[in-house]
Amino acid sequence: MAINRILIANRGEIALRIHRAAHEMGIETVAVHSTADADAMHVRLADHAVCIGPPSATESYLNVAAIISAAEVAHCDAIHPGYGFLSENAKFAEIVEAHDIKWIGPKPEHIRTMGDKVEAKRTAGKLGLPLVPGSDGAVSEVSEARKIAAEIGYPVIIKAASGGGGRGMKVCEAEDQLETLMKQAGSEAKAAFGDATVYIEKYLGNPRHIEFQVFGDGEGTAIHLGERDCSLQRRHQKVLEEAPSPVLSSEDRHRMGEICSKAMSDMGYRGAGTIEFLWEDGEFYFIEMNTRLQVEHPVTEMITGIDLVREQIRIAAGKPLSVTQSEVIFAGHAIECRINAEDPFTFAPSPGEVTSYHAAGGMHVRVDSGLYAGYRIPPYYDSMIAKLIVYGRTREKCIMRLRRALEEMVVEGVKTSIPLHQELIKQDDVLSGDYSIKWLEEWLETREG
Repeated sequence: MAINRILIANRGEIALRIHRAAHEMGIETVAVHSTADADAMHVRLADHAVCIGPPSATESYLNVAAIISAAEVAHCDAIHPGYGFLSENAKFAEIVEAHDIKWIGPKPEHIRTMGDKVEAKRTAGKLGLPLVPGSDGAVSEVSEARKIAAEIGYPVIIKAASGGGGRGMKVCEAEDQLETLMKQAGSEAKAAFGDATVYIEKYLGNPRHIEFQVFGDGEGTAIHLGERDCSLQRRHQKVLEEAPSPVLSSEDRHRMGEICSKAMSDMGYRGAGTIEFLWEDGEFYFIEMNTRLQVEHPVTEMITGIDLVREQIRIAAGKPLSVTQSEVIFAGHAIECRINAEDPFTFAPSPGEVTSYHAAGGMHVRVDSGLYAGYRIPPYYDSMIAKLIVYGRTREKCIMRLRRALEEMVVEGVKTSIPLHQELIKQDDVLSGDYSIKWLEEWLETREG
């Protein structure tokens, strides 16, 4: 069951993060890369590297045959998919396991179940997770949609059963808009995900986005590692995350954590997962589950002292969870800023050469990034180039440290979102923790005005 060599089926900072965890465990790493990433830091640091295709992700990082071939040629025991790309592709997970390679992730059937939003909601309800009022499953007839909407009350939101990122989502304020918006949502979903299936839920007016980190051993034991508040979003994409949430009491945290860990225990869940909720007026509503490591996992690591990637590798190797629930101790506060190569306020991408780079440092400051001076940021992939994570004994001290770290961080040659983060942590609502998932977009509109 031992794992001696891991193929990292990803790129950028998460590939580097996996490499570091593996090396600290005495495990060799194999980096796969496109021709555009030949000079990437994770490729330079890995024990072995295999080029798997041209810059297009479809021909490289999403090329299942090329990745499996690389794993076999390099004699890998396991594959870690990171996040994005193939990380939530159940078929890929099955193929990996069929080739007698360990899949560092959840069971393929759980990936498949939670990847279908209708089935995920149905499963979550059976597991005792609180749901947003809405349809029991897919809705295809307008008459059925009208009946459901009348029961739960307008406004309602029409959502694509597959995919995410805000595509195939439409808010309907009144009955006379329902038919048109259902068609639009279905068409968008079909174009983006190849599946026109939609469902309907009650639209919450001003919620927060709060998610719980869970871990299971695949044998019926599961724990939670607390929550993260990811409410500062733009177009359904998270910008800044913090743990713990400024609005939850310790009683709420314990209650919801227990509900989540019990659900994962009953499911027989294996590895890392995140259960995402909307929170409004003290109530939680399940929205989805991500069956992978999250971009924002470092804030959980900071307040628990638990290495989540190490834990993933241990579980894939057939080992038990390294801690019990009673041994998980939450201390202090952590905030993560996603730093993208883009204009900080228009959000236009800004690929190109990094002419100068200096990572922020000091006590309780962490930078997850593969940047270096002279590195050329390719235009083909996601624009995130670094994550700045800081810790403080209190939220106030954490924000002060973040302010200093952002001032210290230097990335020249391209535009970055650092100025946006500097502005955000000056805002009274952010400083007080009084914000919802709508706050950032409304603030940006006000700023433009």
